[in-house]
Amino acid sequence: MTAQAAQSPRRWGLRPGHVFVSGYVVLLALFGVLPVAYSIYLAFTRAGGGFAGFANFTRSAQDYRLLPAVGHVAAYIAIWLVSLTVLVVLLALLVHRVARRATKTVLRFCYYIPGALAGASSVLLWLFVLDPAVSPVAWLLRATGNDHLTEVIAPGHLPVVFAIIAFWTGAGGWILVLYGALNTIPEDVMEAARMDGAGPLRTAWSIQLPLIRKWVVYMLVLSVAAGTQLFVEPELVSQASFGIVPNSYSVNQLAYQFAFTQNDFNGSAAISIDLLIVALLFAGLFVARGRLFETD
Repeated sequence: MTAQAAQSPRRWGLRPGHVFVSGYVVLLALFGVLPVAYSIYLAFTRAGGGFAGFANFTRSAQDYRLLPAVGHVAAYIAIWLVSLTVLVVLLALLVHRVARRATKTVLRFCYYIPGALAGASSVLLWLFVLDPAVSPVAWLLRATGNDHLTEVIAPGHLPVVFAIIAFWTGAGGWILVLYGALNTIPEDVMEAARMDGAGPLRTAWSIQLPLIRKWVVYMLVLSVAAGTQLFVEPELVSQASFGIVPNSYSVNQLAYQFAFTQNDFNGSAAISIDLLIVALLFAGLFVARGRLFETD
């Protein structure tokens, strides 16, 4: 009886948690697990039915547009992740370092404003900014040898352009996340560092960065997942460039072309599964190297 009484509160204590996560689990199953399962089914079957093995993966991999698309997305993700890691961490440390509460509030608000303008609207805004004919920074664009919009959004420039757009829309939210993580560091740890003579740089490198490492890894995992899904930005830029930028610039665009231009949903599903595998591999690497799920 005593053992049952001791276990009873624990069993009942789990039920509110189940209720809280039930909505998320249902939505995850409907819009996450089931679409992935259906994509796997399409990727290994033929259009008319029947098991196809790896034929859809082989056919999509042999498409002449796939390798350039992979290179474009890889360059974009590399530039974005480096800029995101370095600049977001530095800006979060800067906000945390500011002494006055009012100044912190203003900075946090200013960092978060660009996040309110995301997706297609953000791309349209940047197309206006990048057009030397109407841009408020036209002098800077012309100084770099770009006199027309088509020159600014040339395919060779797009990884940097897309990285800037992604940083503009997404960095503010991550700055606030890392700022919150910095606030969880015990004050006595920071005070001990100051008493030992550690300056701001030494404190940031030896104390703050190791203690917020897991949050940085979490940021990288979600950023890689989002980066592999690059679609809206190149799709709009492709339309604005009147064909200079191909409509298969990114891997996600190529999957779209397979499905809705070539009516090859099986090949499109194979490309989607390839993207999922790549994202999972990078996520696993970051989680393992960053020890994301280890308890302190």
